[in-house]
Amino acid sequence: MARQEDLQIARSHDKGHDRLETRTIETLTKVPAWLSWPGAQQICRITRQRTIKGQPSVEIELAITSLPRLRANAKKLLSIAREHWSIENRLHYVRDVSMGEDACRVRSGHAPQNLAALRNLAIGLIRQRTRHKYIPDALRRFIADPFAVLALIFPMPKGDN
Repeated sequence: MARQEDLQIARSHDKGHDRLETRTIETLTKVPAWLSWPGAQQICRITRQRTIKGQPSVEIELAITSLPRLRANAKKLLSIAREHWSIENRLHYVRDVSMGEDACRVRSGHAPQNLAALRNLAIGLIRQRTRHKYIPDALRRFIADPFAVLALIFPMPKGDN
């Protein structure tokens, strides 16, 4: 049983897009002996309570971190978890939806990893070297003007014609 002084709790609330969400994290530094995880400094339980268009749902996620409490208290860990999912969602949504990764039938050898690396490269180049806010807009432009892809891959130095 955890001692009360070891328990830390933090909460955040978000509202938007027809959604209310409360995230609660509970952290403990007393890692149970049966959890033989090298470097484990804290264990966490994150509870997400959402109401989307009037429909409530609850998700519970368990986590282990090597960050000691002095470097990441409960509030910081909740922020880290939120940032992680925003990065995951941003990258994977683009790869799945815009790049059609889930529909790809390549499944053998190193090809899936190579294609994922190429998709990530393409997304990174589009985000760094174009003014397109949305990846699908950039992809439509490149379909309409394939030579624009060359300018993306091999940018001309300013001042050259």
